[in-house]
Amino acid sequence: MARPQPPLWLAAPTRFAALKRPTARIVLALFAILLVASMSALVSPGPPPVSHDPAQRADDEADVVLYETIVAGVRGGGDYYAVTAQALRTGNYPLRPFVTFRLPTLATVQAAMPPGATILLLYVLAAAVMLAWFIRLRPAFARAPPLAIAMVLLAGGMMAFVQPALASFHEVWAGLLIALSLALRRRERWVEAVAFGLIAMLVRETAALFVGIMAVLALVEGRRREAIGWGLAILALGVVVLFHAHAVSLVVRSIDPASPGWAGMLGFGFFVKTMSLSTALNLAPMWLAALLVALALFGWAGWNDELALRALATFATYAVLLSLFGRPDTFYWGLMIAPTILVGLAFVPDALRDLATAAIDRRRIIVTRMVR
Repeated sequence: MARPQPPLWLAAPTRFAALKRPTARIVLALFAILLVASMSALVSPGPPPVSHDPAQRADDEADVVLYETIVAGVRGGGDYYAVTAQALRTGNYPLRPFVTFRLPTLATVQAAMPPGATILLLYVLAAAVMLAWFIRLRPAFARAPPLAIAMVLLAGGMMAFVQPALASFHEVWAGLLIALSLALRRRERWVEAVAFGLIAMLVRETAALFVGIMAVLALVEGRRREAIGWGLAILALGVVVLFHAHAVSLVVRSIDPASPGWAGMLGFGFFVKTMSLSTALNLAPMWLAALLVALALFGWAGWNDELALRALATFATYAVLLSLFGRPDTFYWGLMIAPTILVGLAFVPDALRDLATAAIDRRRIIVTRMVR
């Protein structure tokens, strides 16, 4: 095993510093494969092009307009399920199976608030995420400049989450809530993390993937009480979904169209593309954005912390979801994990140096036994 090197940016060596040379070389090869695989984003299909013409907003932002229409209908006194069914029919959306209807949580809350208050609440949630991650990341870095870089990267991941036009998008709120839950979770304090995870699921039920990951990792690590807490949150969602499915069945007709399915099978490149479209990487050329997404995942894999393990497991699970079931028009699923993924770039300098040292360093300690 190579001699540990002093950290560059981090306060402690990365998990790669403890690898033996054969293992380090395997990890280095996997990293190279990850970089190559990320380039498949160049040929992966993306969402339809946007005209940026205000007159074409109904076509460019059809889903956003749909959710805004539903909120307006509920604010006007309509029943959520009846309003949603009518909006889906008007927009030629499928109404079957029941999961084509979002849970009523977000629309009901927004309908009860003035539009300005909704935007303010979104900004408060975004600020809470920034503060929670600043507190969580501060001990990880040895100096202030790397911490500042990490916070800039966090802001870059949240670029889409502070746009008032997207305030009715369920993934925007759920993504921020997942990010907040991740930052708040600690060994000795996990109740708040479970609470925000539950709220995220009630806004967008696919947040159950994140909560499930947290439950499994807590169970594997022997934290039974925490695992039970996450499990109870999933159970609560299950009860809500049962009532939701029944309510949907009362407004759906047999002649209503069904969803074509979600087996997109677009591959890892589609996940990489969704990450670039959901963050500030959208401003970079696709080849560069794809490489940076791969580097961010590598950085998260290197940081030797429980939070890094949970974040990386979350990214990997949603990567599988998007790779297997995503469609070009559901690229916004990537918003569920977009806020925090770029923070991994702040761990890359230490992770890359430690991995290279472990894989290449030939220094050995020779023990000589002298007999007198």
